[in-house]
Amino acid sequence: MGIEQYGDIENGEANGLEDLEKPFIEKKKVFDSEEERETRREKGSIGMVLLSTAVAVCGSFEFGSCVGYSAPTQSAIREDLHLSLAEYSMFGSILTIGAMIGAITSGRVSDSIGRKGAMRISAVSCITGWLAVYFSMGALFLDVGRFLTGYGVGIFSFLVPVFIAEIAPKNLRGGLTTLNQLMIVSGSSIAFSMGTIITWRTLALTGLLPCIALLIGLFFIPESPRWLAKVGKEKEFEAALHKLRGGKDAYVSREAAEIQAYIETLKGLPKAQIKDLFDRKYIRSVTIGVGLMVLQQFGGINGIGFYASETFVAAGLSSGNIGTLAYAIIQVPIITIIGAILMDKSGRRPLLMVSASGTFIGCFLTATSFFLKGQSLLLGWVPILAVSGVLIYIASFSIGMGAVPWVIMSEIFPIHVKGVAGSLVVLVNWLGAWAVSYTFNFLMSWSSTGTFLFYSAFCALTVLFVARVVPETKGKTLEEIQDSINTETRIK
Repeated sequence: MGIEQYGDIENGEANGLEDLEKPFIEKKKVFDSEEERETRREKGSIGMVLLSTAVAVCGSFEFGSCVGYSAPTQSAIREDLHLSLAEYSMFGSILTIGAMIGAITSGRVSDSIGRKGAMRISAVSCITGWLAVYFSMGALFLDVGRFLTGYGVGIFSFLVPVFIAEIAPKNLRGGLTTLNQLMIVSGSSIAFSMGTIITWRTLALTGLLPCIALLIGLFFIPESPRWLAKVGKEKEFEAALHKLRGGKDAYVSREAAEIQAYIETLKGLPKAQIKDLFDRKYIRSVTIGVGLMVLQQFGGINGIGFYASETFVAAGLSSGNIGTLAYAIIQVPIITIIGAILMDKSGRRPLLMVSASGTFIGCFLTATSFFLKGQSLLLGWVPILAVSGVLIYIASFSIGMGAVPWVIMSEIFPIHVKGVAGSLVVLVNWLGAWAVSYTFNFLMSWSSTGTFLFYSAFCALTVLFVARVVPETKGKTLEEIQDSINTETRIK
């Protein structure tokens, strides 16, 4: 935080008499240029940014825990509570119904009470839901609990990437926002793994832990500076920005000025409504956000993820546990080692296209395995192709299609419409998730081959959509992204 401003004594160097021979005019300059101070700020302390991100992604971990809960518990819950296939499908998919309602309210809630206040509401809703699942003795309490956890993760799914994008320096924003998806798949993977060795009631209790960690952590992190600036809390805005950039001596003047200037341009604008999103100046951002979420979901992720264990059994494995564990293990290293690194290296668009191509291959291999089984051909290869296809699918999804749409969603909307636009985009995402998760079992009963061919078609369509419509946002501030989108809209 500006140590370089001081002399060589601060750097531990002792100068001799030879310094007296140097011309007086060549003395070290006292003032740094704007660019040098900006560079130093970006390289400064990010401890509070990392802590704030770590607290926020507890919500992402909770998201993953909820999504991963239904796959390993399907047979045990159906047996213990005597549920039909339709009743369990309702239990699995009602999470997404709650999430849709959470998505509808997420923007308004986070805009009115702040990002931290909205995260508290989400955590309390999830805690209540998990307790209802734990104590349930029939379908009703089970569904109510699942609905409440869905409402909580619906808010988290919008709020966490937005919060991280608003607190992170532009050079770290992509990588840090990727942690959202990392923690989602981590929560899902751990739920998958633990569900094979502990009871479904005990697994429900583990869902309480990330919520408790988040509630405690919120006491130690600042509110989003951009939200504070938006609601006119000037002192809190400056204090939060200093805290996030290394303390009261951190250089934040340039960043604060950019944020304030952007906020000032928005003050004269009317409060955004859903209908405003179809104005010409926002329609491209809406098309990008909604399009990516539709393609993400109709690529089949929630059907494959919610019912992975039964899919492996249908393909011919004697037990779904082996495939489920492999599914759980492969998500985390892929997204950790590759996805987070490439987010700010290769850029958003290349990562999306590579990821969507991989999910196409995975779905096509799985469809091929079920086709061979139906025709009684190469039966020894059927389980291998099915497991390989699903694992290729989830690895490819985790590297890009899981994380990047949420990152882009958090970047492309102006702050005055971010609440209502984010709610619309997340609502579309969860509507697609409900449609896929509820129909998956019925589609598999109709045609396993047809189900995965259907998903593969959407994966192929994703590549074309990204190539033609989605902009690159790597290395740009949120304000620069808006200028770029608005310029392209005016040109078109």
